[in-house]
Amino acid sequence: MRIVIKIGTSTLAYRTGLLNIKRVEEMCKVISDLKNAGHEIVLVSSGAIGLGLGKLRIEKRPDDIPTKQAAAAVGQCELMSIYEKGFAAYNHTVAQILITGAFANLEGYSENLDNTLTRLLDLGAIPIVNENDTVATDEIVIGDNDTLGAIIANKVNADLLILLSDIDGLYTGDPNKDETAKRIEIVKEITDEIRNLAQDRSSVLGTGGMITKIHAAEMVTKHGIEMIVANGKNPAILYDILEGGGVCTRFKPTIS
Repeated sequence: MRIVIKIGTSTLAYRTGLLNIKRVEEMCKVISDLKNAGHEIVLVSSGAIGLGLGKLRIEKRPDDIPTKQAAAAVGQCELMSIYEKGFAAYNHTVAQILITGAFANLEGYSENLDNTLTRLLDLGAIPIVNENDTVATDEIVIGDNDTLGAIIANKVNADLLILLSDIDGLYTGDPNKDETAKRIEIVKEITDEIRNLAQDRSSVLGTGGMITKIHAAEMVTKHGIEMIVANGKNPAILYDILEGGGVCTRFKPTIS
């Protein structure tokens, strides 16, 4: 299978912004094992701003663009260093791709991006994609890596898009406030009712929420790609997901 996995900031780092070393090491191990099994993997990784804030000892996500850009510049170096070391331990090669949403669909630029992603997969590398937050102010303000994951999944004609965050899936209510809220296991069609359930909760360091995940699902399911929302706290959930199980919400393709 060709799989795009989006990893959220809350999966990579503690609320302090500092790296969750044990979890990241396990994530690299599991994904390397999936590669060894023959799957093609593209990572869409959040975390640059969050990790940068941690290294710069800034406790809260700033509101001003220059500080966010500075944190992204520091954090992106840290992020790729972590991945390079983590995957090299299992003899896998990573490649960094930084893009901006404004150019992702421009003629020429889009074709070059498609060709690069395809060639990297052909060569057995793991492309690691993130938004170029250091220079693209619009992407910092309104961008999110759930949407970016959907864009990349469509570009590489993925079989599956997995969004790993700090939530187990889509619920009938906010499980932090409503004890009766139940996780929805399968969504066959994204209706207004489903959209209304997507209360936009975001983490301290991240920018996404369930609304962005619903939007991503709309983008990929119409192209025949299944999308899954799951909690990244235990990377081994990826095994369960590929076997058809796991605690998650599955958004089924609307076309086959």
